[in-house]
Amino acid sequence: MATYGYVRVSSTDQNEDRQVFAMSELQIPPEQIFIDKQSGKDFDRPSYQKLVGLLTAGDLLYIKSIDRLGRNYDEIQNQWRILTKEKGIDIVVLDMELLDTRREKTLLGTFIADLVLQVLSFVAQSERESIKTRQREGIAAARARGVRFGRPIKKPPENFVALVRQWEHGNLTEKEILEKTGLKEATFYRRLREYRITRRKK
Repeated sequence: MATYGYVRVSSTDQNEDRQVFAMSELQIPPEQIFIDKQSGKDFDRPSYQKLVGLLTAGDLLYIKSIDRLGRNYDEIQNQWRILTKEKGIDIVVLDMELLDTRREKTLLGTFIADLVLQVLSFVAQSERESIKTRQREGIAAARARGVRFGRPIKKPPENFVALVRQWEHGNLTEKEILEKTGLKEATFYRRLREYRITRRKK
């Protein structure tokens, strides 16, 4: 029987140390702790898939909390079934004592564990949806304040008009004006169009 740990954080700038420390306290070898820095919306994660490929009947898997396994209700239920029924492994969720498949392998014990799993899976997905809602609301509020998202707008140089006139008179090639303005082709023609519209209005 081998013992493994699974750790997940949602993005590369989040810290997995708390989860890793919990696994090391259980004396799980570092090479048997699998870490993903990815959303919990599905299970298409490289380290998780590698872990599942190694698991065999009788192995033991630790996770810190059910939302570290995933945040999609149906996917969590399905993966739990694959791991415990098809793979034949045991799972221990450290933050929820009732989610320890080594205990209470009676019909009642299994029923209670399944019920707790369903509740926690629901909570995990609800929290994910709440996070997405807060993000959308935050973005909308920021846009209302005039905050711009995406790449910063590349402004033309101060001598843009003079350079355009040289280009229009054939004194500069397209390559030369792109180099002198520091603009990409699409951006240059967008700024050129804006300049010509402005010039016509004068």
